[in-house]
Order: sequence, then C-alpha cells, then structure tokens
Amino acid sequence: MSATKKISVSEEVWKELQALKKPNQTFNDLLIELLDREKKRKLVRDMKKIEEEEEFVELIF
Repeated sequence: MSATKKISVSEEVWKELQALKKPNQTFNDLLIELLDREKKRKLVRDMKKIEEEEEFVELIF
C-alpha cells in the first residue's frame, strides 16, 4: 500500500491546478500526467542537445 502525502500549495497554484484538471480527474492523476509530460519534454530537449553538440561516428557492421 502506498503512503499518502500532503503537499502545501498556495491558493493561486491550487486554482491553476484545478483549471487544468479534467472532469472526474484526481489531483494525483493530474500530477502524474504533468510529470510524464515534463519527462518527455526533457528527453526531447536532451536528444536535440546531443544531436546538435555531439560528434557521431558511423558504425559499420
């Protein structure tokens, strides 16, 4: 069983989260969605950085 934790947020942040939340979506589900989106965004950013800055060598099989 996973533990439940409380996170304090300002009234403004709570209102913004509430506005992002879909009908019947829990805040937990919303946060999971936002975290997944951020992870994907970081992956794409890192891949672009590697593509721009790194030197690649051809692998011959």
